[in-house]
Amino acid sequence: MTYLVLIPLLMPFLAAPAACRVAAVLPPRRAAWLLTAAALVLAVSSSAALVLLVVPGASYLPAVAVLGELAEPLTAGPPPVTIALALVAGALLVWRTAALTAAARRDRAELRRARTVTGGTDDELAVVRDDRPDAYALPGRPGRIVVTTGMLRALEPPEREALFAHERAHLRGRHHVLLAAAELAALCHPALRALREPLGYALERAADEAAAAAVGDR
Repeated sequence: MTYLVLIPLLMPFLAAPAACRVAAVLPPRRAAWLLTAAALVLAVSSSAALVLLVVPGASYLPAVAVLGELAEPLTAGPPPVTIALALVAGALLVWRTAALTAAARRDRAELRRARTVTGGTDDELAVVRDDRPDAYALPGRPGRIVVTTGMLRALEPPEREALFAHERAHLRGRHHVLLAAAELAALCHPALRALREPLGYALERAADEAAAAAVGDR
């Protein structure tokens, strides 16, 4: 039974590439949702598998054993193997928890810094004095479109409208949530890192299509 628990840990190595292949032939929005769903499901299932590996090993601890042999169906291997698996799984769970916590704190700090740079205005458009051409969607309440003076000088008025529509599509579609989910899932299993790039590409395509529809120019 213990070996069956390993299946969710191995599944991402097959499922992640398969999801990428399917996403490549789907419309951008559907591809983005497929990749995000695959990342979350595989991350949760692999984490649950680690928990199931920890439980049988913990059942040999005196403090847990007095509660009864509730984990007995999972302890198919001899105690040394079970305990070794539990120790490895426990270490991985601790590392995942620490990595997820650090990533969440880092993202919040970066968001606070970005909002500080744009000032305290609630306007949708925030212009930053910078000669480098750059523009991005800044999530929050309210969400903002951040654009540098260098970017504004480089674009003609119709191109600016297309740019604003593109970034507005990112905000409206809450694409930052999907990207964050994929980033966190990638911390849970190395195979899930392969989903981040195609997800980013799908979201850019979705924003491009939304912008083209908004400005009437494909």
